Amino acid sequence: MNLSEVYITRTASFYPNDPVSNDEMEEYLGVINEQASKSRRIVLRNNGIKSRHYAIQKDGTPTHTNAEMVALAIRNLFSADPSELKAVDLLSCGTSSPDQMMPSHAVMVHGWLPESNNIEVVSPSGVCCSGMHAFKYAYMSVRLGQAKKAVTSGSERLSRLLRSDQFELEVQKMGELEANPYLAFEKDFLRWMLSDGAATFLLENKKREDGLSMRVEWIEGFSFANEAEACMYMASDKLPDGTLKSYMDYAPKELIDHSILSIKQDVKLLGENIVKLGFKKLKLVFDEKNLKADEVTYFLPHMSSHFFEDKIYDALVEYQIEIPKERWFTNLSTKGNVGAGSIYLMLDELYTSGRLKAGDKILLAVPESSRFSYVFSLLTVC
Repeated sequence: MNLSEVYITRTASFYPNDPVSNDEMEEYLGVINEQASKSRRIVLRNNGIKSRHYAIQKDGTPTHTNAEMVALAIRNLFSADPSELKAVDLLSCGTSSPDQMMPSHAVMVHGWLPESNNIEVVSPSGVCCSGMHAFKYAYMSVRLGQAKKAVTSGSERLSRLLRSDQFELEVQKMGELEANPYLAFEKDFLRWMLSDGAATFLLENKKREDGLSMRVEWIEGFSFANEAEACMYMASDKLPDGTLKSYMDYAPKELIDHSILSIKQDVKLLGENIVKLGFKKLKLVFDEKNLKADEVTYFLPHMSSHFFEDKIYDALVEYQIEIPKERWFTNLSTKGNVGAGSIYLMLDELYTSGRLKAGDKILLAVPESSRFSYVFSLLTVC
């Protein structure tokens, strides 16, 4: 079988509304029990985020749906020639936060693009890695010759779930937070780091003639769910034996009383596993692909918080694949944690920055704490 090379020939993004500073956050998310959050300062100090975007107004009124933001990013992808949208033959969209359980996220995005054709759409489920799974599906489709113009996206719209009227805060002592920052990664920490937005790639079997493309060398994914229990979960609750009890098994009143629909994090598991599991596997990928760390021009690590930056660096050093921090690229401080959309938004910002040159190699790394999944990819600028 003849396999095609696959190139990212274009990227685009969409951010809803103006950036929201740290001081403005509670104007949008509200306060709980009429008191400002005591953990906000500590969490923000650790995560290093200075601004983010919300698809809501200050009173909580939504301004965009998740699917709408993806469609707007796709329109930005084809802003030079909107008629080119008709040539797209695959739409692959990943998110942690679809606007509804049914229909699927990707078909709702397709619904916002009425001028497109009747095409294949796919909606990988998951959390941060869902965007990379969508990317890999599009990559494989183009590589196998089943698509010529594939659009893939990563996006989130979680701000509405973080509003005080829907969020149950677990009271924590300031002394405990100061002594162990992992304790801030309970329900409350997510309110101060998650952000909304969408970004998209165009994948084709030929590189562009009028500028730089990025050839996809490989995409490798790994799950450790066979070894570790769930760490981050939503629409469920964790039982003492580590299993999850589904929202479907709770009475309607219990869903509210126990905050079942809020996002939760098992901070002990997070601290023990999120870095060591995935980056040990990355060392094996480097060996299998005969890739040397000094060949990587730009390292794009998806991080939920700058709290993990040194921990990732230390792991790279330990596994003898050290990439100096001057070769790292991230926009976490200005855009926040956009989950499945973060790696797309980072690559779009780098690609459109004018910094890239032919021959540069870009390593993408996306860890997902939900039950410890990881996806890595290598791109070559050409």
